[in-house]
Amino acid sequence: MPYKEKEIEKKYYSIGEVASMFKVAPSLIRYWEGEFDIIRPKKDKKGNRRFTKEDIEKIRYIYQLVKIKGYTLQGAQEVIKNDQQQVFDKAAMVDRLHQIRRFLIEIRDNMHASTKH
Repeated sequence: MPYKEKEIEKKYYSIGEVASMFKVAPSLIRYWEGEFDIIRPKKDKKGNRRFTKEDIEKIRYIYQLVKIKGYTLQGAQEVIKNDQQQVFDKAAMVDRLHQIRRFLIEIRDNMHASTKH
């Protein structure tokens, strides 16, 4: 079996690396960081931004909205705000469904217990 070298995945990326991924200037990434609350890279001791894959996915989303779909910054902010609310609403709904499921299981178990007597 031939040796296959494992691809090494980085945990953090510099602002220059992120900018080159999207073929934009690093200043645009810094600008978006100020405009969009969802972009919050960690900073090292020197103050250099360190972007995770999650940060990059958020930037990709903003890039798609602004550069590909043509949204204004304000329009993109509204879309993101609405998406975040939907995620919150879905999470709350899933939690409520879990509560209902536990309640129904408890009723079923109580019915089974009462029919055995």
